[in-house]
Amino acid sequence: MTETTTSTATTTDGETTDVLVVGSGIAGCAAALSAAREGAEVLLLTKATKPDDASTDWAQGGISTTRGDSESLKRDIIAASDGTADPAAVDTLVNHADDAVEDVLIDTLEVGFDETADGDLDYTREAAHSEFRILHVDAATGTHILRPFLQYVDDHDRIEVRQDTAALELITNEGRVHGVVSDEEPTGKPIYAGATVLATGGVGALYSRSTNPDDATGDGIAMAALAGADIADMEYIQFHPTAYDGEDPFLLSEALRGEGAVLRNGDGERFMDDYHPQGDLAPRDVVARAVEAEREATGEVVLDVSPLEFETDYPAIAEKCRDRGIEGDEIPVAPSEHFLCGGIDVDDRGRTSLDRLYAVGECARTGVHGANRLASTSLLEGLVWGLRAGDDATGFDPEVVEAPKLLNRDPELPERFAAEKFTRLQQTMDEYLGLERDPDEIARASAVLRRLKGEVDAYIRTRTARDLYELRNASVVALLIARAAGENTESVGCHYVATDADESTVEPTADD
Repeated sequence: MTETTTSTATTTDGETTDVLVVGSGIAGCAAALSAAREGAEVLLLTKATKPDDASTDWAQGGISTTRGDSESLKRDIIAASDGTADPAAVDTLVNHADDAVEDVLIDTLEVGFDETADGDLDYTREAAHSEFRILHVDAATGTHILRPFLQYVDDHDRIEVRQDTAALELITNEGRVHGVVSDEEPTGKPIYAGATVLATGGVGALYSRSTNPDDATGDGIAMAALAGADIADMEYIQFHPTAYDGEDPFLLSEALRGEGAVLRNGDGERFMDDYHPQGDLAPRDVVARAVEAEREATGEVVLDVSPLEFETDYPAIAEKCRDRGIEGDEIPVAPSEHFLCGGIDVDDRGRTSLDRLYAVGECARTGVHGANRLASTSLLEGLVWGLRAGDDATGFDPEVVEAPKLLNRDPELPERFAAEKFTRLQQTMDEYLGLERDPDEIARASAVLRRLKGEVDAYIRTRTARDLYELRNASVVALLIARAAGENTESVGCHYVATDADESTVEPTADD
């Protein structure tokens, strides 16, 4: 990315723009592009300094389409959600899926999706999909989508991309959002916008093992919550069942199992058929709990890629394996935090409960995923809702109101204060709010997290340091997760509530 000539106007109180987008993944880029197409001047702020700082760049498997059968995809999404997905939201996704993919990814960005020997698009299948309908590039689809997308918006004459810039607070007045305060000045810089679109990604940094970038600290969700926006479904955190089990973990795409790779336990046995009729292609929440149960019972679980042309068909993943000294066809795996299904509650245009504030991508709760997300629908959701929100966010004039005044007295902080508090937060989330939860442990986590947030608040009142704000945001989001988990006593989807009577993480199903 390179910085472009500014498309915003400077005022004595900061600067103004028609549409402000915070975040540079597929959802943020889609919102910026859509708003610019409508004639708006767009400013895109991003903490990222390179593409792989965004979660989209880490997405492997692909992007789902309907292949002309929207009802089939809708059924799979709702089934994977354990019946909790909002049917109206799913309709919005599937009815706009193919047009969005063709318009932006194929016609505009000319993404080179993999093809068959006959030159047709090569569709693959992943867990809980009943059809081969997923477009992909090797198993590094996110990289091949995001990088040309960033370049395209960066070159657009109506869009300014401003890197290494964090939004610290929302500017609000009487229920309306007027922009953000950024960290571009020691006491914060107001940026006023006709409409503001949050596309800040997920919460993976709250866990010690995650497939997300390190800066996925839930910033947009925390800012929106602190401003009074409605937040929903925060207990539904999806753990991917197949991340490399070792130092520097990485995702092993579900496409591997979709093409024939299988899970084996420490005794060399395939086990998923004992847990679910779909076996290795069961919904992610089921597979993740089964993998954890088999790891505890037999010592390890591996993904056996011997049925595949692994080196040829998945060179990016194969290279990561070889870089870590993994030889042969068996790759040790363990569940890892992957995706937040909840977030800022939005409608079918990405509108939040606060006027002129939108949210898209992983920070938004559209209702599509319910309690568990179907594979390869996150990029699609970000694209569809980003386009719809960007279009709807145009036509508002920015208004200059009083912005939050941040202090920068620069008091002395204890050495490694933020890093040590973040480690404590991650340990709490890992232990009490991970793959399975216990009501007493959820309550214990809430108490620890409240104390932690209190300690952070005492310092953040006088400093605008980004790491402190990220820690503040992570603390807020962690408390939202704990609260939602404590209020939901029913095991559903990826929110699994264990009890003393449970003998294992997941019970095998022999007959169904």
